[in-house]
Amino acid sequence: MNLKIIYKLLAIVLLTYAVVAGLLIKTPELPVIYESIRNLFYHVGMWFTMIFLFMVSFVNSIRYLRKFETRFDMIAEQAAHVGLVFGLLGILTGMLWANATWGAPWAKDPKLNGAALSILVYLAYMVLRSSVADVEKRGRIAAVYNIFAFVLMVIFIGILPRLSDNSIHPGQGGSPMTLAELDNRLRMVFYPALLGWILLGVWIVELRVRIKHLQLEMENKD
Repeated sequence: MNLKIIYKLLAIVLLTYAVVAGLLIKTPELPVIYESIRNLFYHVGMWFTMIFLFMVSFVNSIRYLRKFETRFDMIAEQAAHVGLVFGLLGILTGMLWANATWGAPWAKDPKLNGAALSILVYLAYMVLRSSVADVEKRGRIAAVYNIFAFVLMVIFIGILPRLSDNSIHPGQGGSPMTLAELDNRLRMVFYPALLGWILLGVWIVELRVRIKHLQLEMENKD
């Protein structure tokens, strides 16, 4: 069987399992979080997928600057587009979770503020791409910006929150909860869900790249 078909089927199976099991399994009785812990299977998966796709975009921007092949710029653009969608979904699911556990959809927290800044940085990447008409010039400028955008994202959500000692976000600062401390029942759903979301993101990027190729072919024929 074709590898592309296998990973797509795997994505469907894993996400179906994550949705069903995520709603049905018995969760540990954690203070404050309680049943909202089920959002772990969705919210965290969105963020990991976003980071993975931004990394794919980052790598392909570097490849484009080395060889100036259009396909690398195309992959970088589409991976950033899809990664941004997952990031926005991560913000939304995070706000729902925060409202259930903290009593408000947003808090003055380094992790949350860093996530919002990262989204704004990549929104600026989209604006930059749309503002340059020349294809080659757009590819070069966007690739350079994209490299800096990825570095900024790592700083905003990976480094600065860990340097803060007043973060209330799980796994950051003074908050004791980390992925390493997950209950085994949660692990059985969390890790398959994580892989499923990432595979779904890759699938969407692949579809968008194919559509972009078809659009270019039609434009060239005209």
